[in-house]
Amino acid sequence: MALCVIAQPIHPVGSELLRAAGITVLQSAGPDALAAEVARADAAIVRDGLNVAQLDGATRLLLVANHGTGTDKIAVAHAHQLGIAVSNTPLANVRAVAEHTLYLMLAAAHQAVSADAATRTGNWRFKYDSRSVSLYGKTLGIVGFGRIGELLCEMAGRGLGMRVLVWSPRADPAAIHAAGAQAAGSLAQLLGQSDVVSLHRPLRSDTAHTINVETLAQMKTDAILVNTSRGGLIDETALVQALREGRIGGAGLDVFEQEPLSPSSPLAALPNVVLSPHIAGSSQEALRATATQCAEQVIAALSGRQPDNLLDPSVWGRRPVCSAAS
Repeated sequence: MALCVIAQPIHPVGSELLRAAGITVLQSAGPDALAAEVARADAAIVRDGLNVAQLDGATRLLLVANHGTGTDKIAVAHAHQLGIAVSNTPLANVRAVAEHTLYLMLAAAHQAVSADAATRTGNWRFKYDSRSVSLYGKTLGIVGFGRIGELLCEMAGRGLGMRVLVWSPRADPAAIHAAGAQAAGSLAQLLGQSDVVSLHRPLRSDTAHTINVETLAQMKTDAILVNTSRGGLIDETALVQALREGRIGGAGLDVFEQEPLSPSSPLAALPNVVLSPHIAGSSQEALRATATQCAEQVIAALSGRQPDNLLDPSVWGRRPVCSAAS
């Protein structure tokens, strides 16, 4: 009977669909056990990735189904060299991520963390000392304009009355205009005009540290930086320094260069930062949709059919499907 390893917890509907299809499900015992578990699996569903060593031992593996959009934590190129297909779920959680981005924007603008702490400790004077700001009429700069960026544009533009600027090298200017936004001529132009900057680019060699010492210096001194995409888009050392020195106003971060974020990270001690533990795409609705798509991809693969949303469809078929039933 075919075996699918679920590397990290997913919505129960995923396991239910796999078992209903006659596939044995193994919930991983943890990172230390994962290599041995994947070594005897025909498919794997992962949320935190697979490395080269784990893939090398997975001689039966046909498919790695990534629970989410970004696959930078999976050794994708190596998997493809081995004939292991890799899929993702590009649209399952986009609305949840856009909503969470909006939440971080609002929480940072209205000093939600400090207000909560003040209320819990009886510091009612915070009511008079608060420096919260409204987002109505402000400019939102969206860096990267995929589906999440489009949804955020709609939410912020129509819901909050924000002017929206977009910088995205690959986006069609006509599509940006149709969404009710304006195309910025450069990243520097967007940073210089935006009251809130939200990052929505994949992590690649050309996008790593998009926000760094130089680009932070181009932002307004009261601007808010939000990241629900990939932690590596920001040079965190440079960001911490800018926040400490008041060179930008605040930040809302769901992703980090190193995850999980250490409690001793300088980011955790800053009062002008709102943090969340990489949960932007983890609403219950999004988790159910993502787990369903991953399970459907595994079921297709182990039935001999090409799964949806393969990163490189040409990889499919390099490993014999019969190994899944042996």
